[in-house]
Amino acid sequence: MAKLKVYIKNGQSEVKIPVGIRLLIRRCCQAVLITEKFKRDTEVSVSFVNNKEIRNLNKIYRNKDKSTDVLSFPLGENGNYDIDTETGYVMLGDIVISLETAFKQADNFGHSLEREIGFLTVHSMLHLLGYDHETSTLCSRIMREKEEAVLEKLGISRDATFISNAGR
Repeated sequence: MAKLKVYIKNGQSEVKIPVGIRLLIRRCCQAVLITEKFKRDTEVSVSFVNNKEIRNLNKIYRNKDKSTDVLSFPLGENGNYDIDTETGYVMLGDIVISLETAFKQADNFGHSLEREIGFLTVHSMLHLLGYDHETSTLCSRIMREKEEAVLEKLGISRDATFISNAGR
């Protein structure tokens, strides 16, 4: 099995990072690479930011002056990736997650923050591998099916993670 390095940085203080999130992110990254049969040693960077920072990045890089949940910055195109000269690892790119937005979305969708962060990580990893849900309805559907398949393999599928009000 190929090796994976995931660099995780917390650049926000608005939301406390739950125990186990770093391991979850690594598991999500690995699961996407295995599902996509990406067999090269790989490194990925994941940063947690607040809404102000992700809005700024979204404005600079996508010309959209609004906050969002996640941004993906691929370092490759059409299967050609930058290589870390020290390690020989493929540098897939950077994932930036707004924990503030992830927290709100988890509440709005009625599932755990862990499920939301898992989804955002899987979603971004697919972007780093070249998938784009904004090109067509078919591409969007393919990407969504891949996301749910990976999350299901990890045990955090949509059906298994909704919060139940029973017994409260």
